[in-house]
Amino acid sequence: MDYELAIETTPETVPGGTGIMLLHPSTGETDRIDTDFFKTDTDYLFILSTRTTAREVQQKLEYYEVDETRATILDTLSIERGYSRRSGQNIRYVSSPDDLDGMVEAIETFLTTHDGKLRISIDSVTEMAYYADEERTRTAVEQILDLLAEHDAIGIFHVAEEVHDDDVVDGYRDLFDGVIELEADGRVESQFS
Repeated sequence: MDYELAIETTPETVPGGTGIMLLHPSTGETDRIDTDFFKTDTDYLFILSTRTTAREVQQKLEYYEVDETRATILDTLSIERGYSRRSGQNIRYVSSPDDLDGMVEAIETFLTTHDGKLRISIDSVTEMAYYADEERTRTAVEQILDLLAEHDAIGIFHVAEEVHDDDVVDGYRDLFDGVIELEADGRVESQFS
């Protein structure tokens, strides 16, 4: 199954199982690319948010006119920040922002319980590494990429370039089928295999 991409400089379509790294400056405005990723050719979407709470993700989807009813949001921060957890039909939680096993499990559950064209956003790999560590985070990313391939889904993984050592960024580049680079001035470049 092929998926359309509506992101500038990327191929028109990519096959199911494709993992895309969104490499960006830590101050980069990634919401536009993330929501463009969701707007086209999607039946259901899953957002793993280690950077913002579920409420903030909902506001982003509403602002960019993404159909929120098709979204499942995994909030990893509300517990850490002491916020009340407002369980909704499409909001899930993990026990802490370093519960990478719980995150992978939630993605697997989503993929096995939804049909059609499925997209996943990991926002962000950098924050996962901040709360856990680089080694555990890389393992979790590899597990999620395997799940995408198994379920014919696609995913976009946010990585803040200057936060990681060069060898870590290069290692991530090797894992993904495509890399979208967001420059500080908003320009977008991409490379796909």
